[in-house]
Amino acid sequence: MWLALPPLFSYLSNSPSIRSIILSGAGTRAFTAGLDIAAASTSGPLAQHPPPNAPSPSSPTSDPNANGSNVYSQPTGTPYTSQKPPPPTPSSPPDPARLARSLLTHITTFQNCVSSLERCTKPIIAVMHGYCYGLGVDLSLCADVRICSPDTRFGVKEVDIGLAADIGTLSRLGKSVASASWVKDMCLTGREFDAQEALRMGFVSRVVEEGGKEGA
Repeated sequence: MWLALPPLFSYLSNSPSIRSIILSGAGTRAFTAGLDIAAASTSGPLAQHPPPNAPSPSSPTSDPNANGSNVYSQPTGTPYTSQKPPPPTPSSPPDPARLARSLLTHITTFQNCVSSLERCTKPIIAVMHGYCYGLGVDLSLCADVRICSPDTRFGVKEVDIGLAADIGTLSRLGKSVASASWVKDMCLTGREFDAQEALRMGFVSRVVEEGGKEGA
């Protein structure tokens, strides 16, 4: 979905009939709950791989000449084994350099997609309700105005799964609120904060008390 953001906001930015943009979440439960962890752990650069030295289920271990090993005789007649490494399989984990390169490409592409909101020339109003975790915080920080309903729960949740909030929160949150200590508290602990705390810290400009998302 996020790959569709740049062309969408480019169109909205250049359309003469668009005066402003309201960004909100469908339904009553959430603005967005962030990353689909189950999907990300099975495909893409964040997919889980077996340890590099884990034996393949299809590789025999009882045969000393398995995996293409060859036995040679030295001049003294003492045999020694030259072990050929097994060929890579589709399920083999990438080496660290290729994994780092893949992650860099993935992250910079993701950052560019989210930043398309910031590049939009029309004012964007983020109207948040329910859960607003992870990517929800990233997206809302690109908006020009942020308002929310009283039931909104925010959180920089990337730290809970061992990730950095590097899609936009780490670079933008400190410029949107007055307290660097509070920013580090949120990003290092991953704790939730409610609508009233968001208002006190300046993360949102208004909490609409009546009407929920529609009222906001």
